[in-house]
Amino acid sequence: MKLLTRSLGREIYFSIALVFAALLMLFAFFDLIHELNILGSGYHLGYAALFVLLSVPGRMYELFPVAVLIGAIIALTHMAMNSELTVYRASGVSLRQMIVALLKTGLPLVLLSFLCGELIAPLSEQMAKELRLKAQNAEIRLKEFRSGVWAKDERSFVNIKNVLPDTTLLNISIYEFDEIFHLRSIISAKRAVFVEKNHWTLEGVTQTIFTRQGTAINHQDRMEWRSALNLGILRALLAGPDQMSVVNLYQYIQHLRDNRQKTVSYEIALWNKLVYPATVLVMLLLALPFAAQQRREGGISAKIFTGILLGLTFHFVDKLFSNLGAINEWQPVLIATAMPALFLMLASWMLWKTEKR
Repeated sequence: MKLLTRSLGREIYFSIALVFAALLMLFAFFDLIHELNILGSGYHLGYAALFVLLSVPGRMYELFPVAVLIGAIIALTHMAMNSELTVYRASGVSLRQMIVALLKTGLPLVLLSFLCGELIAPLSEQMAKELRLKAQNAEIRLKEFRSGVWAKDERSFVNIKNVLPDTTLLNISIYEFDEIFHLRSIISAKRAVFVEKNHWTLEGVTQTIFTRQGTAINHQDRMEWRSALNLGILRALLAGPDQMSVVNLYQYIQHLRDNRQKTVSYEIALWNKLVYPATVLVMLLLALPFAAQQRREGGISAKIFTGILLGLTFHFVDKLFSNLGAINEWQPVLIATAMPALFLMLASWMLWKTEKR
């Protein structure tokens, strides 16, 4: 068993690495073409290339199941064509033992996928977005803390407690300073709605003005607010559910529940984060029947092509389910496990069919 596990690991890891290299170069090329369309205002080719490079870990996480499926099919089919798997089966290795060895080989891949999605990809995505904003000479900087999102807007500091999916801002505090950095006023608003360009409308406003004569407090239903904060910058720096870690997703879901807001899209993202790494094992199981097929049932090219179709089907249909689930408020657990469960049943059926021959 140890010899089989080492042999499978060596072949599978090497093939997956090659597939990853090919897929990442392909997607990086497409990403670079997209970035070339927005060059200008200080954002030159060097920044675009660095942005694409920082986006690679995120792409890697997205493509993990696809790369594992294609790489495993290549490796196992190659071993079958060289009669290596036949020798193992002839020496007494059962299909169950081969499956166990395959799952052991997949455990490091599961861990790598989890670490990539939890640590590497979110950090690199944040760095990429900050790089683009800096290169485009954006006028504000945002950073998310426990107290909310803080923005430096010229001589003002803005604190936003919550941002709705439509980018409506809730519970905003604006601290305005004068030329010598003395606090001039504090504006607190319950809500801010984007109007156009850098124009916002504040609702439920309380303005506290500090002067040498004293302090004055004004209450207004509405107030216009012009700021460098715009929708493009806000969306670029506020990570979507798919780009958040499990811990951040859980904390944000609790925050939304405390404020009686919808949490479906974030719950789906949370369950996807938990289930997604285990999909690697499902893809390894799905690759095994391809190696067991006879040569007359299709060469390695046909099997690789089938693997690509299955991998892309999983990738896009899984995203479709997530979007439909968020729109229709379906059960998050079912949405996250639907495609992995379907592919697991497909792999089980193919293995059963292969063993019965």
